[in-house]
Amino acid sequence: MLMNSMWARCQMLSYLRGTGQKAHGLGFWTDRSAVHEAAAQGRALQLQQLIEGGAAVNHVAIDSITPLHEACIQGQTQCVRLLLEAGAQVDARNIDGSTPLCDACAAGSVECVKLLLEYRATVNPPLFTFSPLHEACMGGNSDCVQLMIDHGAFMEAHDCHYGTPLHVSCAMQHYDCAKVLLKAGANVNAAKLHETALHHAAKTKSVGLIDLLVEFGGNVYARDNMNKKAIQYTSVGSTTYLCLEFYESTPLSLQQISRVAVRGSLGRRAREVVSKLNLPNRIIRFLSYMPPPDIEIE
Repeated sequence: MLMNSMWARCQMLSYLRGTGQKAHGLGFWTDRSAVHEAAAQGRALQLQQLIEGGAAVNHVAIDSITPLHEACIQGQTQCVRLLLEAGAQVDARNIDGSTPLCDACAAGSVECVKLLLEYRATVNPPLFTFSPLHEACMGGNSDCVQLMIDHGAFMEAHDCHYGTPLHVSCAMQHYDCAKVLLKAGANVNAAKLHETALHHAAKTKSVGLIDLLVEFGGNVYARDNMNKKAIQYTSVGSTTYLCLEFYESTPLSLQQISRVAVRGSLGRRAREVVSKLNLPNRIIRFLSYMPPPDIEIE
């Protein structure tokens, strides 16, 4: 599949180069410009001089990479600001469909992400590709994950490779990203070809992720399109096998069932709704997956 994808990409490159067709409406493909270089290297003074001298900020290089893409990939916040102020297209797409916001999330540059959002970068792109939230999860950048969620990112959006952002987090073994998603209300049992995040956690031998997913209601009995449960992707007797075997043979406590039910019913609204209930603080914190309050000893 990877080879087919690479072949198709090469064919597309050859076709567009041969016809001179515009890439994503930004102009003809060119070699990397001085603006690209300055943006990528973080040379803000040079970039400003180029812009003041009339250099175009939306020229695209091979693969439809713009200077704004370059600056975001490298986390060059000052250059990102200069380009945006000069009229750089905030949602420009490269040949893979990635926007500058995708690149900033992948790089883990929180400041670049904030800048792009100030300029109304699209959080939920319309195409069937990796979203900025997917990219943040792929890179293990939990702060960017939280930013995307706070700005309305779709947590159940599927890409064409892994599935939801939670699938990506577990496949890449990024515990913190998975936890941020789950606490925000992501569907723990979302499936792509019947494969859940728990299947990914089992394949990557991540006991910590397995514990986390089960805590949030992960179904250890779910079967993928190969009719396999998560435990069937582990080696008999291994730590991950024993962990999943324990969860399969041990019923959840009534407290845990109640918490999972509340979360499943309310989704991403759970924490807000629960916080307004007339219940003791300890119960609210439990239902909200928050640590218990400290006990003061006099």
